[in-house]
Amino acid sequence: MDAPGAWRKSSYSGGGDGNNCVEIADTPTHISIRDSKAPARATLTFPTGAFTAFLGHLKSAHSTVTDFARFRG
Repeated sequence: MDAPGAWRKSSYSGGGDGNNCVEIADTPTHISIRDSKAPARATLTFPTGAFTAFLGHLKSAHSTVTDFARFRG
């Protein structure tokens, strides 16, 4: 797997410095996500198709992807 490219913050980060959100980085074959408050900690990396399924599950379980940020430790 290639190393993730540049990390970018969710467009749902809100005001201020936007540190309460999920960051994402992608390669042609994988997508990685991490907590913007603790970028040096663990990341989740998915093959592109699996990430799409992951988001679909989150959307069906919660009203928006931003709800996911409320449940991460």
